Amino acid sequence: MINLIYILLIIAAFIILWLIFTYNRLITLKNRAKEAWADIDVQLKRRYNLIPNLVETVKGYAAHERAVFEKVTEARARAMGAKTVKEHSEAENFLSETLKTLFAVAENYPQLRASENFLELQRELRDTEDKIQAARRFYNGNARDLNIKIESFPANIVAQIFRFAKMDFFEIEGAAREPVSVKF
Repeated sequence: MINLIYILLIIAAFIILWLIFTYNRLITLKNRAKEAWADIDVQLKRRYNLIPNLVETVKGYAAHERAVFEKVTEARARAMGAKTVKEHSEAENFLSETLKTLFAVAENYPQLRASENFLELQRELRDTEDKIQAARRFYNGNARDLNIKIESFPANIVAQIFRFAKMDFFEIEGAAREPVSVKF
């Protein structure tokens, strides 16, 4: 009888340790994904801060392209106001498209393309786009790991008990999959 009690205690201890380990693993994955999202957010804010300078530089050379400037400004405001990963994905797609339009306008102005200020902004934007892409890959990898753990048996039992939610991927749609062209 005492052996049976010891066996049951060992089994109970094993189950409790497994629950603790699984819970802690889910917390770790969730926090890594949140940290990765924070990295994306930092790069997006850097991008948003570059855009007004870029618009002002182009405005000096192409003042009659008002509709393009308004569209870029609207896209930037929409992207800055996004709350969820899905909203950010959609807003970033729209912003990328409007930036392509802005660069297409800039191609019509050779003096602008030779401007040192414009070239520096162009370099900064390219660097920021690269950092956003790297941060997006890092975030999506962490979100993937968390989602796999949440969906895998037997960890999915712990995930359901403690209400862990899957995280959305930060994806680029359609034509926005191509990098923003900043070569002149």
